[in-house]
Amino acid sequence: MNLSNLTPAPGATRKGKRLGRGVGSGTGGHSSTRGNKGQKSRTGNHRMPSWFEGGQMPLQRRVPKFGFKNPFRKEYRIVSVGRIVSLIEAGRLEASAEVGIAQLRAAGQLGAGERIKVLGDGEVGMPLQIAAHAFSRTARQKIEAAGGTATVQE
Repeated sequence: MNLSNLTPAPGATRKGKRLGRGVGSGTGGHSSTRGNKGQKSRTGNHRMPSWFEGGQMPLQRRVPKFGFKNPFRKEYRIVSVGRIVSLIEAGRLEASAEVGIAQLRAAGQLGAGERIKVLGDGEVGMPLQIAAHAFSRTARQKIEAAGGTATVQE
């Protein structure tokens, strides 16, 4: 036995369709499985890009476009002060130390390279020292009203 004796298992391979070989071939005869008429039934159709719509106004030009997408926009992952308090109560964050970006990342609240913004949902019943990339006005007010500090880090 050697490599020249190896063959695929029975039924593993099939012969390709013999297109353009007449009506008796069972593949449509004159149309060779391409359907009737039209640009796609003619030869040379393989040069058409898949998005070509036959001269009709293309979809990407028909769809309305408006507004402005700022390429320098800073995206933030949001965390509420109520969520931070619940993490402290669950023991995933320490209340005595400053709750910073590294601690929130270790607690699974943001991924590597993500920026974080603290929002004011929830209640703060203890003084917290929180450092984040941004704070909402209500979050800052709630943290400072409870005797804590909100520090912006870059």
